[in-house]
Amino acid sequence: MKVSAFTFIKNGQILGYPFIQSIQSILPIVDEFIINVGNSEDDTLLLIKSISSPKIRVIESHWSEKMKDRGYVYGQQKMIAQFNCSSDWLFYIEADEIYHEDELDKITFTMQKYLNEDQVEALVFDFYHFYGNANTFLDSPGWYRSEARILKNSVRSFAPDGLFWLVLDSKTNKKSRYPKAKHTGAHCYHYGWVRSQDEMNLKSQKVQKYWNKKHTHIDYSQMDPMITKEFKGSHPQAIQDWIPLEDGLFKLDPNYIPTKKQKKHRLMLKIEKLFGLDLSKKHFKLI
Repeated sequence: MKVSAFTFIKNGQILGYPFIQSIQSILPIVDEFIINVGNSEDDTLLLIKSISSPKIRVIESHWSEKMKDRGYVYGQQKMIAQFNCSSDWLFYIEADEIYHEDELDKITFTMQKYLNEDQVEALVFDFYHFYGNANTFLDSPGWYRSEARILKNSVRSFAPDGLFWLVLDSKTNKKSRYPKAKHTGAHCYHYGWVRSQDEMNLKSQKVQKYWNKKHTHIDYSQMDPMITKEFKGSHPQAIQDWIPLEDGLFKLDPNYIPTKKQKKHRLMLKIEKLFGLDLSKKHFKLI
């Protein structure tokens, strides 16, 4: 069994991505790592090239400033990296995602288990979306609780944006669907909302144009307190020197008024608890 990891990144340094830690967290269990680096305004490319590993192959690309339709440029950059992978499994990782060293064997075991089962097209992880600090994570139907991050290279797939895949119909190539998946039983640790608020606002200024949107100021304190939970586990070793050292839950604005969408999510949470459901969005079909 061979495994290719792949990712894309642009301005990772100035936008506060833990991209080096992200790469290092899964490097031990992959055979090659394809990194598509967009033309950046910082030392992102230099930092990636400084990683001492023969597994890493760097591609340099340019992002289209004219593509502003629903984040499709992210899908383009994701697919540039994916199309350069050569292994049985394709392990996609975003630059603010980390995997725990204690679960790497479990991930490898799951890939080996389903390698020759044709009906299994992808593998899924549960997510911790950390928010404000590393002691706080969000649990809401509005934040995807699980997502496919590993795909078979034999699957005819494409990415409409950076988040998920669609699989083309085998007969017509005119219809698409979410991949058929099994769960790894492992977790993805997402630290994008732990970077400084200034870095998050700079990121918004740089990337909202790819969704044809304008930047609006981000204030971490403006969040629904009903969806925050305390994280009591251990963080991956790869990220421990990066995360800020703080005690307790992140302090939110006590006078914050939830948005209409957040009120809808509160109602969905009540329904979930009442009926034991998970109403969060899923870009895969568990089989």
